[in-house]
Amino acid sequence: MSLDRPLSRRAFLSASALAVLMSSRRLRALGLATDGIHTPWTLYIGTYTKTGKSKGIHRVTVDPGTLAFGDMTLAAETADPSFLALLPDGKGLVAVNELTEFGGQASGSVTSFRRDPATGALHVTGTVRASRGAAPCYVSIDRSGRQVLVANYVGGTVAVLPRRADGTLGDASTVIADSGKGPHAVRQTAPHAHCILPDPGNRFILHTDLGTDRIYVSRFDAGTGALVPAAVPEVALHAGAGPRHLAFSPDGRTLYCVNELDSTLVAFAYDGKTGGLTERQRLSTRPAGATVENFPADLQVHPTGRTVYASNRGDDTIAVFQVNRKDGSLSLIQSVSTQGNGPRSFTLTPDGSGLLVANQRSDSIFALRVDAATGMLTATGHMLEAPVPVCLRFG
Repeated sequence: MSLDRPLSRRAFLSASALAVLMSSRRLRALGLATDGIHTPWTLYIGTYTKTGKSKGIHRVTVDPGTLAFGDMTLAAETADPSFLALLPDGKGLVAVNELTEFGGQASGSVTSFRRDPATGALHVTGTVRASRGAAPCYVSIDRSGRQVLVANYVGGTVAVLPRRADGTLGDASTVIADSGKGPHAVRQTAPHAHCILPDPGNRFILHTDLGTDRIYVSRFDAGTGALVPAAVPEVALHAGAGPRHLAFSPDGRTLYCVNELDSTLVAFAYDGKTGGLTERQRLSTRPAGATVENFPADLQVHPTGRTVYASNRGDDTIAVFQVNRKDGSLSLIQSVSTQGNGPRSFTLTPDGSGLLVANQRSDSIFALRVDAATGMLTATGHMLEAPVPVCLRFG
């Protein structure tokens, strides 16, 4: 049959209907209504309440077209919700409460919330659970949605808490304590777990320890929450690095690690079959000539995989790294002001068209536009006053 033969009326209508359906689905996925009206995104803001400026988790709408902010409201009252994680299905949210004492023990806690999809409101589900270590600073959820993973900074422990079908949390089923120290006389006198997340295949759990300059790798049972050391259970970074956050490339073949103590970014080749890591590249998160004291915080990879971003506290910038399409090597192509002080956390918008950064010390969230071709950032001028913002998550 000739490829330029005209479509029958029925075939034409069927193809047209399919195209409209696919287009509508894509627009809805990007937060854009099919009638051309922007459907606002919901952004959740984790904060510190110990300052007295905040009472818990806040939420605000963001316009997908302009990245302008709506009115901010309190989504839930809870103590020091410094890190948040959304369930894979978007129906719930989990927060760590970065406390040093809970239930009479040296521990923080973990709170699970049910999320109202219509209003974005959060409602506590069940009992708040101990994080099994003080000052929990990171939480993630495995890809099945059944296990909650927590990193406790003080004491250097990580814990796995089961999440039941009704959204409630059980007591920690697995707790692992790191050991050792690093060369930094103040920040590395003891273990300090700082990030924990599942790999793309949900077969391994990886966590960083800022105090020991290690990334630990454990084989993971999603049914029981058990963690067993992988064939190579730990990888040492260079001395004094202070590994903080991890992020995978979209294809799962590269793991990035941003280091807080020496302002570097490291790229590892990742073997999804064994959990193995091989260091491929290390470079500074700062441009040549930067001299102020600096501590990188957050790390994000663009959905295209072509750009990696890191926040610098001190320089108060977002560092933009381009990924070479041929060999995967990184190059620093831009350092952009966050228009505030202490950029603790940042997040990309659901469609990758924007980046929002939380300036912890200046109580603000700033919106930047992402160039679709280069991944470089430009300021939008949109700023939100927010009390001690330390974690941003789209719902």
